[in-house]
Amino acid sequence: MNMRRILRVSPLLALLTLAACQTVQGAGHDLQSAGQAISRESQEAQAGM
Repeated sequence: MNMRRILRVSPLLALLTLAACQTVQGAGHDLQSAGQAISRESQEAQAGM
């Protein structure tokens, strides 16, 4: 996928993501869950080094 296509699709994906949340609180929970998943994966990656 080239950079122009990525730049065209990114706003659409962002809008779909926000629409799926429905509330600010829901968005906060979604972001918190994503952050926790990233933290877990990074800890596992560091433990495997």
